[in-house]
Amino acid sequence: MSVEPLEQVALLLIAYLANALSALAGGGAGLLQFPILLFLGLSFATALATHKIASVALGVGATLRHLREGNLEGRFAAFMLAFGLPGVLLGANLILSVPESWAVLALGLLTAGLGLYSLFRPDLGLTHTPRHRDFKGMLLGGTGLFAIGVLNGSLTSGTGLFVTLWLVRWFGLDYGRAVAYTLVLVGLFWNGLGALTVALQTPPHWGWLPALLVGSMLGAYSGAHLGLSRGNNLIKRAFELLTLAMGTKLIIDGGDLLLG
Repeated sequence: MSVEPLEQVALLLIAYLANALSALAGGGAGLLQFPILLFLGLSFATALATHKIASVALGVGATLRHLREGNLEGRFAAFMLAFGLPGVLLGANLILSVPESWAVLALGLLTAGLGLYSLFRPDLGLTHTPRHRDFKGMLLGGTGLFAIGVLNGSLTSGTGLFVTLWLVRWFGLDYGRAVAYTLVLVGLFWNGLGALTVALQTPPHWGWLPALLVGSMLGAYSGAHLGLSRGNNLIKRAFELLTLAMGTKLIIDGGDLLLG
């Protein structure tokens, strides 16, 4: 497949916008990026591998901005990696055996549910009130992260939003801190492992990756900067908007796949 200059510019702009929104809301870059790759002619498997590799740049760009704030606790970050990465590895190896239509429909319903839950809890995530840090709470919280890791490894997009709300709801983080953990740990490490595992099964479209990587990194940095400068209210609203939009789209796509 040839690589046209206009295609590269379009891919860079799409990646920039998708990852800027994702960095602001705490996930969801694939809402725009993955369907565009399919529309441009890639097969599902090739688009998935290409998107997952490009999504690692989201973590790089966000990390460059968030590490300057010093809001990440080393022990909690290690805890998220310890429980999440095995789930990512399991999910990435199961992806080819999952019925796509049911997976997309279920993801859409869950994603829209996240947005509605946050929308009807106006105070959710606006203050930092850590909780469930005892052994039982951490174990249950880690189990939730493992389950989300399985989704992250197997599905195309949106699971970063699950991590963001889980950190807010279960561990009591505010949206700003939750997004920071999601972008750095999920964006860089979870997505990195998932990208490697999927790419070993199906090669990506290498010619499109430079534009996607550059756009993703710049967009992630911009979105993270905007979120840090504007605070939790803007992040919460962006999270709700993106989850509802993504959930609706996935429900429609899943219904079309079932009917088709």
